[in-house]
Amino acid sequence: MTVAQAPTTLVRRARKINRVLGETYPDARCELDFDNPFELLVVTVLSAQTTDKRVNAVRPTLFAAYPDARAMAAGDRDRLETIVGPLGFFRAKTESLLKLSAYLVEHHDGEVPRSLDELVKLPGVGRKTANVVLGNAFGIPGITVDTHFGRLARRFGWTEETDAVKAEHAVGALFPKKDWVLLSHHLIWHGRRCCHAQKPACGACPVARWCPSYGAGPTDPETAATLLRTEGRA
Repeated sequence: MTVAQAPTTLVRRARKINRVLGETYPDARCELDFDNPFELLVVTVLSAQTTDKRVNAVRPTLFAAYPDARAMAAGDRDRLETIVGPLGFFRAKTESLLKLSAYLVEHHDGEVPRSLDELVKLPGVGRKTANVVLGNAFGIPGITVDTHFGRLARRFGWTEETDAVKAEHAVGALFPKKDWVLLSHHLIWHGRRCCHAQKPACGACPVARWCPSYGAGPTDPETAATLLRTEGRA
């Protein structure tokens, strides 16, 4: 936010952008497949440094073998490594899943806790993962600051913070809590489909008129349209 920009103006513009993105992406949701909180927790941990599409591909095999925390905690390491192998970093991810599941069994009777404080105590779970689970599995308001969200929040002028926690609080102050979960999806979807890191499709952006970073990418509509993606890839 610039010094000359009144907070009320920033709030109005931010909420307008969110409304338009909501109209642009009416189906915006978590792009990781899951049937329950444990599955969402696990697939979110697995999604680090790979795509949601790849995680969704291994999900059926993974949960057929290990449907809950108790089964996964007692699982065979070699078999689990084989299942998650296509996702990369399979040894580290297997270790994370085994520790995570064992902790759930030992401290929460195998159930996923419903509080941010308890979720971030889980092995391999940070604030971003915790907010994904809270918002999408339990309907508890939270803002998911991934790389897309952080990039767009800065481009929109909502915050200059690069620290995820500080950005979360800064952006959260602009919106009512009831909007936080969908706000996260709107920005993540827009970041994956239009407002790319290297070459944003400015000329085809539905919120270009309210974006102070307009011009960071091609502004010609036809050129920009070629950059649009119909689905998320990361």
